[in-house]
Amino acid sequence: MATKLLLTFAICRLIVTVGLTLEPTELLRLGLTVDPVDVVSASVDFGLMTKVEPLAVLRPSSAKDVAQLVKAAYESSHGFTVSARGHGHSINGQAQTGTGVVVQMSGVGSGGKPRVWGGDMYVDVWGGELWIDVLKSCLAYGLAPKSWTDYLYLSVGGTLSNAGISGQAFHHGPQISNVHELDVVTGKGELMTCSKEQNPELFHAVLGGLGQFGIITRARISLEPAPQRVRWIRVLYSNFSAFTKDQEYLISLHGNQKFDYVEGFVIVDEGLINNWRSSFFSPRNPVKISSLGSNNNGGVLYCLEITKNYHESTVETIDQEIEALLKKLNFIPTSVFTTDLPYVDFLDRVHKAELKLRSKGMWEVPHPWLNLFVPKSKIADFDRGVFKGILGNKTSGPILIYPMNKNKWDDKSSVVTPDEDVFYLVAFLRSALDNGEETQSLEYLTNQNRRILKFCDEDGLKVKQYLPHYKTQSEWKEHYGSKWDRFQRMKMKFDPRHILASGQNIFTPTFLSSSNMMVMDTPIPIKQKAREAIDF
Repeated sequence: MATKLLLTFAICRLIVTVGLTLEPTELLRLGLTVDPVDVVSASVDFGLMTKVEPLAVLRPSSAKDVAQLVKAAYESSHGFTVSARGHGHSINGQAQTGTGVVVQMSGVGSGGKPRVWGGDMYVDVWGGELWIDVLKSCLAYGLAPKSWTDYLYLSVGGTLSNAGISGQAFHHGPQISNVHELDVVTGKGELMTCSKEQNPELFHAVLGGLGQFGIITRARISLEPAPQRVRWIRVLYSNFSAFTKDQEYLISLHGNQKFDYVEGFVIVDEGLINNWRSSFFSPRNPVKISSLGSNNNGGVLYCLEITKNYHESTVETIDQEIEALLKKLNFIPTSVFTTDLPYVDFLDRVHKAELKLRSKGMWEVPHPWLNLFVPKSKIADFDRGVFKGILGNKTSGPILIYPMNKNKWDDKSSVVTPDEDVFYLVAFLRSALDNGEETQSLEYLTNQNRRILKFCDEDGLKVKQYLPHYKTQSEWKEHYGSKWDRFQRMKMKFDPRHILASGQNIFTPTFLSSSNMMVMDTPIPIKQKAREAIDF
């Protein structure tokens, strides 16, 4: 009883602070809490580079709970922000807010279970549902989504607010290209259903919209028959031109005579080839970079990672299909590494690496990740300037590199990609360690990211950030380019008070004084009010 009274008292203070029109009992019914455990949890993310405590946390049980909170924020006399948080896997505090409420979309009791429509080949899922749980629900019907991310412990709403990419994107497009319909709570607190036919402006704006136009509470995802097994193959290259030529050839193939997944990674650190996702390489017989010709290539190797899905009934033909495809590639002949595993184990492969890192205390560390879309015409320049230049021989984490076809992306979405038919994802997925090694420190890796971006800018590579992070609106305008005017117009239409996803630092909430308007900074008076609201 005492705990509930204290909670009610704290919420009363919150009501006074931000001018809410709801009664304390109504906020409690919605699932709003100022419990220090929930507040602290919502103040950090996977990046572990920022910490911002919200005024309160909402754990909704339905879309109506989300809508009621956002409507209260929109109608609030003083104003407050609302940020949706899934599994907390953002890097730079994108789902944080110090001037409002974090909506914890993922977790037990939120939104209900996925509903699979087998005959129509789609599934309806709560926006906070994790992709691993979507997969499990669909597999019970022999079905699965078409496009994935490498890591499945991410929320549906989170990946659809960015794009959602993995090695299937060259064929199926990103996850946002495989959505039939959405339910969205706009910045006015309106719960709207949208699709290409119904409320299409909202639909396209929200997909890849970084949470700026609404909170996704339901997504209808396209499905396909799920394969049973996967043949997982890695081959190595010492020649970057041969590597990219083969990748680009593979993503140009159609029909059954193709691989189902095409990715790759760069190896400048010998430890990575033997330790990262190391099911291919035996610790008793480690692969040596020097033995594979990399010394003649600046000490760099490139790994092509490909898969072929199949059913047990077609196992007799899978070897011939793979052999025919491999014959057309120009990898190092002695560098073919193959394994065979169930489909679900392949999709969930990164989680196994996560468990290993957690056991070593190397998961909950700062992650200064940098993800870039690089035009095909500039990828060789990027190799010379970054892989063989800026990086040296230490990376502190994997470097993914793989191409995608622009025609698989809907230009009506809010995502920005390079203006070429083929572009590459280059992802520096580093972990900063406090182990005394300068090249693994957060400061060193952050500065290296700045050097990479500076090189791209000065050499005119015309890269675009994926999972973008900027500090000023002028930088965002440059990022969006010709899409900026539409982006800004949609913001005014669907979130006119700029209360949603303020952690992205794109728009300043209208209730903040212009005299305090540093895009990324929280004004001191608001911070003081926040402390007062939870100080009981």
